[in-house]
Amino acid sequence: MKKLAVLNLVGLSQRILNEESAPFLSKWMKEKSVRSIEPVLPAVTCSVQSTYLTGKWPSEHGIVANGWYFRDVSEVNLWRQSNKLVEGDKVWDMARKQDPNFTVANMFWWYNMYSSADYGVTPRPQYLADGRKLPDCYSQPASLRDRLQSELGTFPLFDFWGPKTSIKSSKWIADASVIVAKEQDPTLLLVYLPHMDYVQQKFGQLDDLTIKDLRELDALCADFIPKLEALGRELMVLSEYGITNVDTPVHINRILRKHGLIAVREERGTELLDPGVSKAFAVADHQIAHVYINDPGVKEQVYQILKDTPGIALVLDDTGKKEYHIDHPRAGELVAVSEPNSWFTYYFWEDDAKAPDYARMVDIHKKPGYDPVEMFLDPKQKLIVPKIIWKVMKKKLGFRMVMDVIPLDATLVKGSHGQINLAHEDKAILISEDPNISETVQPTDICQMMLDKIFG
Repeated sequence: MKKLAVLNLVGLSQRILNEESAPFLSKWMKEKSVRSIEPVLPAVTCSVQSTYLTGKWPSEHGIVANGWYFRDVSEVNLWRQSNKLVEGDKVWDMARKQDPNFTVANMFWWYNMYSSADYGVTPRPQYLADGRKLPDCYSQPASLRDRLQSELGTFPLFDFWGPKTSIKSSKWIADASVIVAKEQDPTLLLVYLPHMDYVQQKFGQLDDLTIKDLRELDALCADFIPKLEALGRELMVLSEYGITNVDTPVHINRILRKHGLIAVREERGTELLDPGVSKAFAVADHQIAHVYINDPGVKEQVYQILKDTPGIALVLDDTGKKEYHIDHPRAGELVAVSEPNSWFTYYFWEDDAKAPDYARMVDIHKKPGYDPVEMFLDPKQKLIVPKIIWKVMKKKLGFRMVMDVIPLDATLVKGSHGQINLAHEDKAILISEDPNISETVQPTDICQMMLDKIFG
């Protein structure tokens, strides 16, 4: 068996790669095959990674987005972590059938918990009874977490997501991956480096700050990749999606609300979405939205509303979902796909004064949809950094508080992903030493490509 490392450099596309901004990667890939990967619908983290690792479409592995409506409990849940949600064999299950001595280490690819992988590390904060959220991670085996954090320090969770995102989280993951590669020597090493994802969502593809972050990632790779190569590993570098510039948020739930289709309940002067009794509502996830319909009698009405909504490119019914490989029971009765310059918010309130308390917080588990505005600090709040410091001090002293520092202005977001109407240079990228890769790489090909690399 050949040792393989697969680096997932999220948000990397041929459009942003150039010698000035990424001198190491540009030079390193010159003697390699560089291809674009055709997109998965939806082109979002959990769906794409599951497709790469199973060789199946979302219609087969069941990961129809980063989260969905769990009909049995009438709740929207995003960013669940159990690998039991991914249906079917993963690449490591297939590899073990060829050679039982095969081992794998999964460093921060999603659905990392409770899988059949030999080694795994994933973000997992501590949620304390007094309301605090402490940075931490989860590992398999459990002792690996202690080993890594004793040498590298606590996993920098707040640099992984939120307004404070930085290269620190990707650097920690890379350093941890080197330790695992040396000490555990897995046959397959899967590494997730998220650094280029969030800056492009904040500022767009070619903003000065985007270029700055690309240089940081390139410098990290200039240190990380040679270390893996020195350990005798062949490298495969890929991304999940490219990010395109956007300027138009589509408030899909507000549109459904205007037609009397969404139910909300009021608590303490704020509104909460009540999906279980809503006739129809949307779970927004970047540039795709699953529209769940509890009242079958309104399906045609909802379909027409969405078809007539500016910013929506496709509305998929049962036939359309099958055509785009997303016909799974977890999917919405209808699936909306945005125009390239648009994206979907989860916002369901009509008056910001009635927005739920979690709307102004970083809270990926309470919000019934993905919220990229969590990456910004509210520009309308004066002296916001001193306010944050004061809030943190209060929390450390044991006082309850709300970290309400996130704005409610969706126009701040300048980049998104998920839809599949992409120019060639905006698609996900694949860099490999295999000279025989076809010009068109399907996302379902990646699993077999890994196996071919390992077993020849």
